[in-house]
Amino acid sequence: MSRRRALLAALAAPLLVLSLAGCSGDDPADAEPDRIVLKPAEDGGTGAQPVGNPVGDGTAAEVEGYRMVGVRLPGPDGTGDVSFRILDPAGAPLTDYTEEQTKLLHLYVVRDDLAEFRHLHPQLADDGTWTARVDLGSPGRWRVVAEFIPAGASRPLVLGTTLSVEGDWTPVDVPRGEAARVGDDGVVRARLLADAEVGPNGRLRLRVTDTNGEPVTLGSYLGASAHLTGFAADSRGFVHVHPYGAPEVEADGTVLTFHTVFTEPGDYRLFLQVRVDGLLHQLAVTAPVIAPGV
Repeated sequence: MSRRRALLAALAAPLLVLSLAGCSGDDPADAEPDRIVLKPAEDGGTGAQPVGNPVGDGTAAEVEGYRMVGVRLPGPDGTGDVSFRILDPAGAPLTDYTEEQTKLLHLYVVRDDLAEFRHLHPQLADDGTWTARVDLGSPGRWRVVAEFIPAGASRPLVLGTTLSVEGDWTPVDVPRGEAARVGDDGVVRARLLADAEVGPNGRLRLRVTDTNGEPVTLGSYLGASAHLTGFAADSRGFVHVHPYGAPEVEADGTVLTFHTVFTEPGDYRLFLQVRVDGLLHQLAVTAPVIAPGV
């Protein structure tokens, strides 16, 4: 099945096509599409849930027979191409995918100390090779994590491996504590409103403002009001959460709510991406995840 046919099949499936809240009509012309195939929220509300929770946490290069092979990163200068292939359980290059959040594959390249994070959307060649341009900015140990849905599958898969880029570097500790609950890029600020909980149907809330504490209007990015991914600070396991319902514009900021499926307690370094005034901003916070009832 071709990629086009796979997409058309997905659109014809008994899923609800929702126009996500938070999409702005004045987004730039090259903004991501503002529609995505989702199923209704389990509680019947206005939010939406992804097709299925991912299989794998990005710490292994093989999951359910699918393998990530031939992974390459740029040389010591840190700028160049990242490339790889995904093999199916029969050992053939996988070339048929179903879109998730407007893309056939999401690629995350993150330094092993979680101090640097890149979210990329590589191009797929006919031979199954994925390639994207990346500027790492520093040497070190880098994790390459791919999230995708094989055509016909109901859940995303997450594969990952770690490579070293030659050069001197000094790992830093993952930020923790009260100060790490706030991320600020000099224009936009995000603040974690409460600890998250382990469980299959959790909620995580972030307040987004400008640096003066005023609410911001969020445009569309990858078909949603925000994109949030992260890694466990201790195990480095990958997590991907999705916006739940519309952003709530309050007097002291714009509140985003995300659906979470945390399976282990601990600190998680989360990377939030939002579009404000046509520009994409990336903010990092550390979220404590606690066991229910703690």
